[in-house]
Amino acid sequence: MTEHKVAIVTGGNRGIGFEVCRQLGKLGYHVILTSRKKKRGKDAAKKLKKEGYSVKFKELNITDPESIRSFIKWAKKKLDTIDVLVNNAGVFLDNPNESALSINQKTIKKTLDTNFYGTFHLSQGIINLMINSGYGRVVNVSSGMGQLSNMNGGYLGYRVSKTAVNALTRILAEEVKGQNILINSVCPGWVKTRMGGENATRSTEEGADTITWLATLPEEGPSGGFFRDRKPIEW
Repeated sequence: MTEHKVAIVTGGNRGIGFEVCRQLGKLGYHVILTSRKKKRGKDAAKKLKKEGYSVKFKELNITDPESIRSFIKWAKKKLDTIDVLVNNAGVFLDNPNESALSINQKTIKKTLDTNFYGTFHLSQGIINLMINSGYGRVVNVSSGMGQLSNMNGGYLGYRVSKTAVNALTRILAEEVKGQNILINSVCPGWVKTRMGGENATRSTEEGADTITWLATLPEEGPSGGFFRDRKPIEW
C-alpha cells in the first residue's frame, strides 16, 4: 500500500519517460515505472532508487490487451490511489522517404496499436479508477507532428497516431469534466532521445518539464488542452 501520491509512467525505462519518473520522484511521488522490457525497466527503477526516489518497476506492454488488464487489476488491488498517469510510451516507425501513397499499411497499424490504442486502453482502465477516488491528472505525450493546424506531408503513421491521441485527450477531458480529473496533451519538442536522435535541440530535462507540470496541476488547472513549454498551442 502507498502513502505518497502515486504516478504511473509508461515507457519509463529511458528517454523522456525516465526523466519524467525522476522529476516526479523529486516532487515526492511514488512512481510506478513501466516498461515492456523487464530487464531495462528494472535497471531504470534501480538507478532512480539509488538516487533516493520512491520507484517501483512494473512490466507493461501497452500493445497487449491482456498485459493492460493484468496491470489495471494489480493497480486496483495494490495502490490506494492513482494520482497521475503519463502516457509516454510510443513508437516512430515511418520511413522518412515514404509518402502516404507508398507507405506499408502494416507500419500504420503497428504505430496506431502502440501510440493510440495502447494509450486509449490503458487510460480507459486507469481513469475509471481515478473517478472512484475523485482525483487524477493524465498527460498524453503527443507531438507537433500531429497538429492539424500545421500538418504537411510524410510520416503518415506517426502523424495520424498523434492526431488521434489529441482527439482522445479532448474527448476524455470533456467526459470527466467536474470530477477533478485534468487531461491534457503535450508536445515535448525535439528531444535528444533514441527516437529524436543526436541532432535534436532539447535535453530530456527540457522535454520532461511540461509533462511534469501538467501532471501536477492544481484543481483550477487547464484540461483538454495541448501544450508546449507550459503554454497552449494550436491543435
